[in-house]
Amino acid sequence: MALTATVHNFEVALSDVDRGLYETLTLKVARHPSESAEYLVARVLAYALELVEGLEFSGGLSSADEPALWVHDLTGQLQAWIEVGTPDAARLHKASKACRRVRVYCHKDPAAWYRQLAGQKVHAPERVEIIELDRGLVTALAERLEKRTHWALSVNEGELYIDVAGASLHAVLARRSLPT
Repeated sequence: MALTATVHNFEVALSDVDRGLYETLTLKVARHPSESAEYLVARVLAYALELVEGLEFSGGLSSADEPALWVHDLTGQLQAWIEVGTPDAARLHKASKACRRVRVYCHKDPAAWYRQLAGQKVHAPERVEIIELDRGLVTALAERLEKRTHWALSVNEGELYIDVAGASLHAVLARRSLPT
C-alpha cells in the first residue's frame, strides 16, 4: 500500500518590517511521505519570507523538475525559482537559465554543499542568492510541528522572530552568494 501525503495547516501572522508587509497566511501544505519535518518547516518559512503575488508551492518532491516554490507573473512567465535544501550545480544552472531570480533556502549545514558547488558551472551565478536558515531554529520549529500549527513570524533588519506553541525563537537570516 502506497503512503499518502499528510496535510498540515499553518496559520502564520506575518510582520515583515523590512518589506512593510503585514499579512495573515492560511496555508494547507501537503507533506510527502519521504519529506522530513525540517524540510516542511523550511518550505513554509521560505513561503512566508518570499511572499509576493504569484508565489506558489510547486508539486514538491513528487515533481523532480520543479523547485519547492516559484513565482509566475500574470502571463505565466516564471519570475522566481525558489529551492529548499542543497540543490546540485546542474539544478542551479537550470534554474538560473529559466529565470532571473533564484533563491535557495538552506536548512542544513552548508559547508559540504559549498565545497561541492565550488568550481562547478552555473549559468549567471550572480542570480543565485542563498539564505542560510539557522539549523537550531528549523529543528525547534520541526519539534513543535502539529497538524495545525500557528506561527507569529516577524522579520526586522534581517532577523527572524517566531512565536510558536508558547516558545519565542530567534535567528539571523544569513544571505550568501553562490561560491565560485
